[in-house]
Amino acid sequence: MKYLEFYFQTEPCTETANDLLAGMLADVGFESFVPQPDGISAYIQKDSYHPETLEMALAQFPMEGVRISHTCSEAEDKDWNEEWEKNFFQPIVIDRRCVVHSTFHHDVPKAEYDIVINPQMAFGTGHHETTSLVMSELLDAPLQGKTVLDMGCGTSILAILARKRGAAECTAIDIDDWCVRNSLENIALNGTDHIKVSQGDASSLAGKGPFDVVIANINRNILLTDMKHYAARMKPGASLYMSGFYTDDIPAICEEAARNALQLVHSKEKNRWAVTFFKKA
Repeated sequence: MKYLEFYFQTEPCTETANDLLAGMLADVGFESFVPQPDGISAYIQKDSYHPETLEMALAQFPMEGVRISHTCSEAEDKDWNEEWEKNFFQPIVIDRRCVVHSTFHHDVPKAEYDIVINPQMAFGTGHHETTSLVMSELLDAPLQGKTVLDMGCGTSILAILARKRGAAECTAIDIDDWCVRNSLENIALNGTDHIKVSQGDASSLAGKGPFDVVIANINRNILLTDMKHYAARMKPGASLYMSGFYTDDIPAICEEAARNALQLVHSKEKNRWAVTFFKKA
């Protein structure tokens, strides 16, 4: 099986830009991704590569002011998913209480909560600061018997953790069909039930809920646009955890939250990435 190796450079290079780029590339057939200092490397089967499809996807990149350039070469004849798994995705322990690993890992550390994720790409494993920040919040949250919404669920790692911590039922939604398929695989791997996965954006929330807890780990612009939809599906006193933005964005997030009767409980940061915890009045 022949693969092409693409080297994508993003300028300015941020983890948010690289996350979005990897998601878009997955939609057009790329299978595995490796973070680089100034972008990402991505691999696609030679027979699956269509130049016009890639250029169309790059032209629709949603972040303004980000320039993307790329080079292409024929990759060595090896399984690049396996190569990434062996070298880049290592088990991670969150707050000494939750271990995240994949099926190919051995001698996994023991923890109170064990989550198996086969992400097939370099994001949604708990390694990114935003994911680990939200996981840390969920480890301290009273979730027993609660209904939970995970917006922009990705691999559904957050919904899986919520169920393991006693949430009664989780709804996981992502706009990306790949994420829906991968979520279903990961939910089966963990033997977790009562997690409903669907494809859609915030407009698909109509008729769902109301929820005790809402999790949204997406990005600043989407959160600002869609926060009103989250608030509308929250019970009085419900909790909202949001991440996917920098500490500099917290004032704008809080301003929009106040317009939707959401009161800030606290915020935390890790390497300039932030998580905020709000309560609905």
